[in-house]
Amino acid sequence: MSSIDIAVKALRQLEDEDIRILVKIEVDMSRHRYVPERDVLKMSGLAEKEVKYRLEKLSGLGLIHRWIGSYVGYALSTAGYDCLALNALVKAGIIESIGKPLGVGKESDVYDALSAGGERVAVKFHRLGRVSFRQTRRFRDYLLDRRHASWLYQSRLAAEREIEALRLVYSCGVSVPKPIGHNRHAVVMGIIEGECLFRLREIPKPEAVLDEILENVRLAYLKAGVIHGDLSEFNVILTPLNRILIIDWPQYVRATHPNAENLLKRDVWNIIKFFKRKYGVVRGLQEALNYVKTSFAGGLNV
Repeated sequence: MSSIDIAVKALRQLEDEDIRILVKIEVDMSRHRYVPERDVLKMSGLAEKEVKYRLEKLSGLGLIHRWIGSYVGYALSTAGYDCLALNALVKAGIIESIGKPLGVGKESDVYDALSAGGERVAVKFHRLGRVSFRQTRRFRDYLLDRRHASWLYQSRLAAEREIEALRLVYSCGVSVPKPIGHNRHAVVMGIIEGECLFRLREIPKPEAVLDEILENVRLAYLKAGVIHGDLSEFNVILTPLNRILIIDWPQYVRATHPNAENLLKRDVWNIIKFFKRKYGVVRGLQEALNYVKTSFAGGLNV
């Protein structure tokens, strides 16, 4: 059973006091790997007997881990964090129900869901704790000054950055999922349908698809002042209508970033190298970069 399955099943059985306990543990995990039971008691404002009952219940539901060492402590499980995010998204009227997984990766899970208005949406749960923190920091410079950040904080920050990037580029016409909302490590966006390019042995009109990708890189760079920062065949979706969606934006940087030139060059190189290897489409790196940097009327917006 996935952590989402556990969270959804548990959420139906939770009361406000249970949520309060989960939130207190979440907050104090910024200071403790395992939050002392005495701290939970102090912060919750509930009677000791009730706190112990709630902790036992939450542990039985798989939402927290109990640790016994020099003291008795508790930490949120992945399902517990999912539960808090889902509870907040439902209460905010952003989603009403969650369905089947759309994709599972090293650093995220994406699920089909329904909005309160009945619209199909996608919910992406960031999972940066799946890789070692050392490996995560190598690739995510926005975490470098937070060496002791917990997996909760890593995943939450990734979600905040992704929704921020989506809002910036979507408003400028870049082909990305529509940003809808977020809470903690979960981002709600427009439904994602199609396949990642790396899975497709053949595609119709590959040269036109490459042109569309470069046009969207150009829009993001010139109109939004944003560089994806990790662009490759693994985060470009080809939809059933043969249009592209660029996904996975938590590593984005502004065009004013000190390393912006190198990151833009790497993004473009990754794409044109893939199209040459996989589909036989040849495009020079400098030619592609010149196109991406050719200003629209109004110039660079940074």
